[in-house]
Amino acid sequence: MAVTKEFRRNRIKQRIRKVVHGEANSPRLSVFRSNKGIYVQLIDDVSGKTIVAASSVDKGISEVKGNKIDQAKLVGKAIAEKATKAGITAVKFDRNGYLYHGRVKSLAEGAREAGLKF
Repeated sequence: MAVTKEFRRNRIKQRIRKVVHGEANSPRLSVFRSNKGIYVQLIDDVSGKTIVAASSVDKGISEVKGNKIDQAKLVGKAIAEKATKAGITAVKFDRNGYLYHGRVKSLAEGAREAGLKF
Protein backbone atom coordinates (compact mmCIF):
# COMPACT_ATOMS: atom_id res chain seq x y z
CA MET A 1 0.00 0.00 0.00
CA ALA A 2 1.31 3.41 -0.91
CA VAL A 3 1.81 5.86 1.95
CA THR A 4 -0.20 9.02 1.33
CA LYS A 5 1.00 12.49 2.23
CA GLU A 6 -1.70 12.80 4.91
CA PHE A 7 -0.76 9.44 6.49
CA ARG A 8 2.92 10.44 6.56
CA ARG A 9 2.11 13.80 8.19
CA ASN A 10 -0.03 12.07 10.84
CA ARG A 11 2.83 9.72 11.71
CA ILE A 12 5.23 12.65 12.10
CA LYS A 13 2.57 14.53 14.10
CA GLN A 14 2.21 11.63 16.56
CA ARG A 15 6.00 11.46 16.98
CA ILE A 16 6.13 15.18 17.79
CA ARG A 17 3.15 15.13 20.17
CA LYS A 18 4.76 12.39 22.30
CA VAL A 19 7.40 14.93 23.27
CA VAL A 20 5.73 18.37 23.00
CA HIS A 21 3.20 18.99 25.77
CA GLY A 22 1.83 22.43 26.62
CA GLU A 23 1.26 23.73 30.13
CA ALA A 24 -0.23 26.93 31.54
CA ASN A 25 3.13 28.74 31.87
CA SER A 26 4.53 27.42 28.56
CA PRO A 27 1.71 26.40 26.21
CA ARG A 28 2.02 24.54 22.94
CA LEU A 29 2.13 26.76 19.84
CA SER A 30 0.28 24.63 17.28
CA VAL A 31 0.42 25.48 13.57
CA PHE A 32 -2.12 24.46 10.91
CA ARG A 33 -1.33 25.23 7.30
CA SER A 34 -3.98 25.07 4.59
CA ASN A 35 -3.69 25.96 0.92
CA LYS A 36 -5.22 29.40 1.49
CA GLY A 37 -4.12 30.39 4.99
CA ILE A 38 -2.16 29.63 8.11
CA TYR A 39 -3.60 29.29 11.59
CA VAL A 40 -1.87 29.17 14.97
CA GLN A 41 -3.07 28.54 18.53
CA LEU A 42 -1.56 28.56 22.00
CA ILE A 43 -2.93 25.48 23.74
CA ASP A 44 -2.80 24.46 27.40
CA ASP A 45 -2.87 20.65 27.19
CA VAL A 46 -3.38 20.19 30.93
CA SER A 47 -6.77 21.95 30.94
CA GLY A 48 -7.43 21.26 27.23
CA LYS A 49 -8.12 24.91 26.38
CA THR A 50 -6.96 27.30 23.69
CA ILE A 51 -5.48 30.40 25.30
CA VAL A 52 -5.07 32.65 22.23
CA ALA A 53 -5.28 32.16 18.47
CA ALA A 54 -4.35 34.04 15.31
CA SER A 55 -4.69 33.36 11.61
CA SER A 56 -4.12 34.84 8.19
CA VAL A 57 -7.87 35.47 7.83
CA ASP A 58 -7.91 37.87 10.80
CA LYS A 59 -8.98 41.41 9.99
CA GLY A 60 -5.61 43.22 10.08
CA ILE A 61 -3.59 40.48 8.42
CA SER A 62 -5.87 39.53 5.52
CA GLU A 63 -5.95 43.14 4.29
CA VAL A 64 -2.16 43.32 3.90
CA LYS A 65 -0.94 42.57 0.39
CA GLY A 66 1.87 40.09 -0.04
CA ASN A 67 2.61 36.45 -0.54
CA LYS A 68 1.79 33.63 1.90
CA ILE A 69 5.24 33.65 3.50
CA ASP A 70 4.87 37.35 4.35
CA GLN A 71 1.40 36.69 5.78
CA ALA A 72 2.78 33.85 7.91
CA LYS A 73 5.37 36.20 9.40
CA LEU A 74 2.60 38.67 10.28
CA VAL A 75 0.58 35.86 11.91
CA GLY A 76 3.65 34.95 13.99
CA LYS A 77 4.01 38.53 15.16
CA ALA A 78 0.27 38.73 15.93
CA ILE A 79 0.30 35.57 18.07
CA ALA A 80 3.38 36.83 19.94
CA GLU A 81 1.65 40.14 20.72
CA LYS A 82 -1.49 38.35 21.94
CA ALA A 83 0.63 35.99 24.04
CA THR A 84 2.54 38.80 25.74
CA LYS A 85 -0.79 40.49 26.57
CA ALA A 86 -1.88 37.20 28.15
CA GLY A 87 1.38 37.06 30.14
CA ILE A 88 3.07 34.26 28.16
CA THR A 89 6.71 34.60 27.14
CA ALA A 90 7.82 30.99 26.51
CA VAL A 91 6.07 28.40 24.34
CA LYS A 92 6.72 24.93 22.92
CA PHE A 93 6.60 24.89 19.11
CA ASP A 94 4.41 22.21 17.49
CA ARG A 95 4.88 22.26 13.73
CA ASN A 96 2.07 19.67 13.49
CA GLY A 97 3.84 17.32 11.09
CA TYR A 98 4.76 20.01 8.57
CA LEU A 99 8.35 20.56 7.50
CA TYR A 100 10.14 23.45 9.20
CA HIS A 101 10.39 25.29 5.90
CA GLY A 102 8.58 28.05 4.05
CA ARG A 103 5.45 29.34 5.80
CA VAL A 104 6.01 27.39 9.03
CA LYS A 105 9.56 28.71 9.33
CA SER A 106 8.42 32.24 8.54
CA LEU A 107 5.72 32.07 11.22
CA ALA A 108 8.25 30.87 13.80
CA GLU A 109 10.72 33.61 12.90
CA GLY A 110 7.97 36.26 13.15
CA ALA A 111 6.97 35.00 16.60
CA ARG A 112 10.60 34.99 17.78
CA GLU A 113 11.16 38.53 16.48
CA ALA A 114 8.11 39.75 18.41
CA GLY A 115 9.42 38.29 21.66
CA LEU A 116 8.27 34.66 22.10
CA LYS A 117 10.93 32.22 23.30
CA PHE A 118 11.05 28.64 22.01
